[in-house]
Amino acid sequence: MGKITDFQKSIHGMNEQDLQAKIKEDELRLKKLQFAHAISPVENPMTIRNLRRDIARLKTELKKKELEA
Repeated sequence: MGKITDFQKSIHGMNEQDLQAKIKEDELRLKKLQFAHAISPVENPMTIRNLRRDIARLKTELKKKELEA
């Protein structure tokens, strides 16, 4: 639970451009990870789920910031 809280605190301080850049970067990483997993199983498939959830958290924070402005 501590890792998630740290992640949320770190993205809370980011501005919209930083969030968008981080989302694009993580989506590219997810796509590469999924492709690698399709070819041969990755060592820890939970990384795919965790990365998807991190992207969702980033998008949620971005949406909050857009609605505030």
